[in-house]
Amino acid sequence: MRKCCLAIAIAVALALGVHGARADEDDPAFISLGAGYFDVNKQDDGAADFRIEYRHGEKFLFLKPWAGIEATSDGSLWGGAGVLLDVYFGRRLVVTGSVGAGGYAEGGGKDLGHEIEFRSQAEIAYRFDDRSRLGLAFSHISNASISDDNPGVEILNIYYSIPLNRIVGE
Repeated sequence: MRKCCLAIAIAVALALGVHGARADEDDPAFISLGAGYFDVNKQDDGAADFRIEYRHGEKFLFLKPWAGIEATSDGSLWGGAGVLLDVYFGRRLVVTGSVGAGGYAEGGGKDLGHEIEFRSQAEIAYRFDDRSRLGLAFSHISNASISDDNPGVEILNIYYSIPLNRIVGE
């Protein structure tokens, strides 16, 4: 059920993005830092979750590319890339839907059934005057049944996204 709700939320964000209101067409690239809880739904193999992502500022059609690494406190590691869509509601509220594919190493953590795992995510963020963002994200990682074993995992994260031009001084 949760997978269905997340898929619907991302589909709505994508649909709104094609026709929705945008506060700014020239948002910069971001470095996004995240921290949260891995396995928030089932809680049978919970761990702290830490992320760093690069979110490109340029659109290709209506989507922006992203790439990131995620590590848990029990040694699991996921690295991947995909596309995202920012939908603006006024100047301050940004809803971001994203999907991506990557590689997963179990480490001492949860067995997700395969080395290839896909991540879908919905994030809602507050946008500050300097364009940095503080957001809450819910994501799902699974192997999309390319393996017989596909337990999947849900993760809840808090993100702080910093405009890249503030970091590199452009």
